[in-house]
Amino acid sequence: MASSIPSSSQPLSETAPASDSPALEIKDAQLIFDTVWTELEAERGRENLCFPKEIILLGGAPGSGKGTNTGFIIKARGLTCPPIVISSLLNTPEMQQLKDSGVMVGDTEVVGILFRKLIEPEYRDGAVLDGFPRTHVQVECMKLLVAKIEQLHREYEDTPLAANFRRPIVHVMVLFVDEKTSVDRQLHRGREIERYNAEVESSGIGEKQELRATDLDPVMAQHRFRLFKETTWSALQSLKEIFFYHLVDAQGDFDEVKQNILDELQYQSSLELDPRTFEKVRGLPLASEIVVHARQQLVRRLDSYVNEHEELFDSVIELIEKRFMPIIERHAISGRAVINNEDAILSDPLALVMLIDIFSERGFHAVVDKQLNRLAERIDLETGEIEFRPNTVYRIRIYFEGSEIRRG
Repeated sequence: MASSIPSSSQPLSETAPASDSPALEIKDAQLIFDTVWTELEAERGRENLCFPKEIILLGGAPGSGKGTNTGFIIKARGLTCPPIVISSLLNTPEMQQLKDSGVMVGDTEVVGILFRKLIEPEYRDGAVLDGFPRTHVQVECMKLLVAKIEQLHREYEDTPLAANFRRPIVHVMVLFVDEKTSVDRQLHRGREIERYNAEVESSGIGEKQELRATDLDPVMAQHRFRLFKETTWSALQSLKEIFFYHLVDAQGDFDEVKQNILDELQYQSSLELDPRTFEKVRGLPLASEIVVHARQQLVRRLDSYVNEHEELFDSVIELIEKRFMPIIERHAISGRAVINNEDAILSDPLALVMLIDIFSERGFHAVVDKQLNRLAERIDLETGEIEFRPNTVYRIRIYFEGSEIRRG
């Protein structure tokens, strides 16, 4: 993207220190954002600036596993679109030359290309940004973007376009590894790509992969990690108090890191709801609240059946013993039995509750469906009319842990 202003004023080099003036960074970010936003609005029209409902900012040191874990993160959040890998967007020859030398591309270019990508239709529900933000200016631009999306949400919420301008949700996920792990993984990646590219060259099959110079040199790999700690790390840390923030230990193997990510994403969805939606559902109890004392409540109910309705309770137990258990035992391997029963005792709602509770106490899960049918009882030979009588069938589904068959 050709922009009318420089970014921060020049691209940052590997050795450039972070700015000593936060006020200057914020001023630069506002200028960059305003320029990019004005261009976007002129190109697409305000009503077409539809950004993702959910944005996941995925950061981490070189070798922390961002690319490795992106697919799992997308799946965990129920997204279907590919990740937006910032380094892949910046693929012009000029920018490629900067990256190869370890220089970060200017913020104006990054922000402009990224914003245009985010409004593509496939990212309407959500997007994972791999490698953004990396600088304090980019952080400020992200804050300004979220504020602008929220402004659009308020502007269009009572119009037919409301569904396109939803309140944004932003997660910051940082994969953390120490310096030694980062350097080791970078060099390992370099060796693997070098070996793969050699096979492609000798066989003529496949396409060569990008090989960073920093993945071949221990000093450069170490320098790259330290640049991350000096710039990107502090930039991401500044988002802690603004968005959902997840610091993930990425030192272990894939399965360990995957579980760490999943644990971090286990939060209440109520935090993500629009305030009006939350107000409507907040009166309903959470599943976690219901199950906390479920066992104690079951015990109290069973004791009350014996104390207050002993005769009915005994009748339900007898029905289970004689009519249900023989069928359940025949389904011990599958762990699932479906039983139809027409016993009149089940017409008492309390008997049905007792039946479910008794099965629960014994380790079964029972689900009852009541089916109202009509059975032909008599035919009037003169008129041909059929008289019916009501018939109620109770279909009880019983689930439990089945027995595994051993096969040699």
